Amino acid sequence: MSGYTAGQCFMYFCCSLLSFVPSCHAFNDAISEKQERSVPQMFDQFTELRDVVFVIQSQKNSYHTYRAEQRRTELLHQAQTLNQSSPDVVLLHKLSDYDGNWSILPALPHLASQYCQTSSWIVFLEEETNVNLHNLLQVLSKFKTRKEWFLGRPLHDDEPTIIHHYAFSEDPYSFTYPDFMAGWALSCPLAKRTAERVNYEPPKSDFTIDLQHEIALYIWEGGSGPTLTAVNEFCSKLHSSSSTGDCATTVNTLSACGNPVQKEDVFVAVKTCQRFHGDRVPLVKQTWEKDAASLEYYSDIADPYIPTIHLGVPNTERGHCAKTFAILKRFASGAVTKAPWLLIVDDDTLISLPRLRRLLGCYDPNEAVSVGERYGYGLSRDGYSYITGGGGMVFSRVAVQNILAGGCSCRSSDAPDDMVIGMCLTTLGLPVTHSPLFHQARPQDYIKELLARQSPISFHKHWNINPVAVYQHWLTESNLRRPHSLTETREDL
Repeated sequence: MSGYTAGQCFMYFCCSLLSFVPSCHAFNDAISEKQERSVPQMFDQFTELRDVVFVIQSQKNSYHTYRAEQRRTELLHQAQTLNQSSPDVVLLHKLSDYDGNWSILPALPHLASQYCQTSSWIVFLEEETNVNLHNLLQVLSKFKTRKEWFLGRPLHDDEPTIIHHYAFSEDPYSFTYPDFMAGWALSCPLAKRTAERVNYEPPKSDFTIDLQHEIALYIWEGGSGPTLTAVNEFCSKLHSSSSTGDCATTVNTLSACGNPVQKEDVFVAVKTCQRFHGDRVPLVKQTWEKDAASLEYYSDIADPYIPTIHLGVPNTERGHCAKTFAILKRFASGAVTKAPWLLIVDDDTLISLPRLRRLLGCYDPNEAVSVGERYGYGLSRDGYSYITGGGGMVFSRVAVQNILAGGCSCRSSDAPDDMVIGMCLTTLGLPVTHSPLFHQARPQDYIKELLARQSPISFHKHWNINPVAVYQHWLTESNLRRPHSLTETREDL
């Protein structure tokens, strides 16, 4: 209740309980709309499950669809135990045929028009968000549903960061955004108004990089819209924790899916050039190369001492589309490897291959799988998704074969390879699968709290860091870590 004196807070509490007191009505009338948005009411009504639609931020992949269906089943089972009618549970990837719905804003007009006629809240969940429905309904009952509410567990940047375009550089603490894994919610009045706005005022940036930050920025409207209201009951604690009694949401541990894939099942392609043979390539050899069974360096010259392979493609300052497609063709030919998985990385990518192999145990190599850190371009106007190259792009052999058979090509040799592949996958109707364990930037460019609950697979860039120290701290296995877990809590930050 920032902005209120202790006396005002006490009066406000009394007003919510004793609405018949005339002086309380006068006090309420004096509160501005923006102030009223920021202060929850004290149970002016009790929210029921029929008032809530749940949207699971699911993905079009057999593994992720299975995980989302598990979450849906758990919600419906809880509803039965509460003796309430089953709520609407939407799997986001099934909402429509548009692959860009994962960025939320394109999906909001559909969600608002279809569900906000009969519901009061849209609650968004990730696959690993566990919900206590009883506690959630208690929380939502504190907020008047005719108001615009944006609820969640707040995060903030400790310093300006490139992944947020250095927004709020003068005071990073001044802006908060929701922790998606803890769940977040929009009241239907806000959802409907935001849905209408999407039609005539798309986000200023064409790129979708960190969705939870960009959603909050769009809703905030430069200060004229609501800020995120912190809800303590949206928790980031593990569901197995002993201190989650009051939590409306908790986080499930992301466990590996049986056995990791074999070393020989992953073929690694490292993109480099002569300029970096003396500094970046030695760092790869010093850190993670030892964990690869099959690895080749692709450069603009054939250097027998590394060794590197020249694919007949000249080096470009950026983009590297022609080089990447030459790598795809070499892999697909089967002349070098029969491995079911291809990993393409830059020479300044730091990666944990053991963790990658555990993650790939979740996916079916017989599907057209493309996995990594997902970005989007032009998603508000029928754009496309893509896997960012710096964090590592992983493709099943089936996906590579589909890309090449689909007639995809580079408009120029220096076109951005990751974006071209993303456009191709969208054209072919093949999914781009996101994993938060891949990172396009350095560890310090991300919220420490978010990194603390995962075992990262990759980071990118050597700028202003000690790459070996970063690799040893973030990407190596220690005796204290659970080898079967892809998500964990670190206490050593």
